[in-house]
Amino acid sequence: MNTHQSVLTPVKRSWCNGMTILNIMVVVIILVVQISSTCCLASSQHQNLVRWNHPKRELLDRINRKGPYIGVVMAYSTEEMALQASGVFIPNCHNPSVDLSGRKFNIGSIKGTKVIYVMSGQRRLNAGITVQILLDVFDIRGIVHYGIAGSANNSLSYGDVSIPKYVAFTGSWNWENLGSKNVDKFTEMKIGNYNLPKEGQNLLGEIAFKPEEFFSVGQPMKEVFWLEVDKTWFNLAAQLKVRKLHNYAWKIYYRYCSIETVACIRQCLEFQRCENATSCLPRVPKVEYGLRGATADIFLDNAAYRNFLFKEFQVSTVDEESSAIVMTAMSSNVPSIVIRGVSDLAGGEGTPVSTFLSSLAAVNTLNVTIKFIELIGASRNTLAK
Repeated sequence: MNTHQSVLTPVKRSWCNGMTILNIMVVVIILVVQISSTCCLASSQHQNLVRWNHPKRELLDRINRKGPYIGVVMAYSTEEMALQASGVFIPNCHNPSVDLSGRKFNIGSIKGTKVIYVMSGQRRLNAGITVQILLDVFDIRGIVHYGIAGSANNSLSYGDVSIPKYVAFTGSWNWENLGSKNVDKFTEMKIGNYNLPKEGQNLLGEIAFKPEEFFSVGQPMKEVFWLEVDKTWFNLAAQLKVRKLHNYAWKIYYRYCSIETVACIRQCLEFQRCENATSCLPRVPKVEYGLRGATADIFLDNAAYRNFLFKEFQVSTVDEESSAIVMTAMSSNVPSIVIRGVSDLAGGEGTPVSTFLSSLAAVNTLNVTIKFIELIGASRNTLAK
């Protein structure tokens, strides 16, 4: 019996030792995989924050493995209809879209550049939430925001497109009593200055504009008013400066081309001017760079306030989403750019906003956006992810 035990014991011990070593190796492999995954997530610029047991987690992982993408954000149905009608967006054949938080994120490409486009809905809250979902869930290397806007600058008219260098939220106020004194005011609008038939006191007092609290990765909170769009992207967009080439189809469209670009390719912008052979704008639309845009949760249709914004802030376009989109992107150190087309004059004219003008502005803005995305794709190696 003792001999039998003496023979079996070493074998048993060897088997146990083997199992122990195997268990240790499995544990080590699991730890290495977990650490590697953690490091990859930590080093990723756009960390995926969808919980692991999310029902669409596997789908989102498949989508992100094909990234990174340019996030394209719009607010109005007119802007999405222009994109769909253009035919330039090619849906992904395997995963064309995914619904998250009531929003449809469309996966595909524009001119060979991978994009995810989404309708944010109107105004700042919707815009900020939508961009944050984009950045948290998808592998996004930048945000392109395009849409229609009102013009507060008399040099910008229907169909013109503005690519602002700065945007601000001008809807944050301290509404103060008549005659109040506050040395910390940034800018103020005394309502009495706009009384009719003449200026005077007004019990509505005055509005003192306030900066925003800005939070960003690795930085303490600071107050900001003007938000600068990404410099690299803005400089890239400026290469789309154009010259007139020719017109065709009874002046419905005007085509513009730049002489050279960073990718040494010919870039042409086609601007719509007419609805039909008899209904046309009085002049050919244009692109302006480096102006200022203002955002507020207000549809502006008031000439006096329009003039105030231009005089005090040098604001050229007004909308309800841009500053929220830029600020959200800046908080995560993600580049962004704003492209806005003029559909109305924000109360500076007696003509009401028309479907034709909204559609025309959306089409012209989309054409600039498409060419900008094409430039991003052509110059991908020169841009940080």
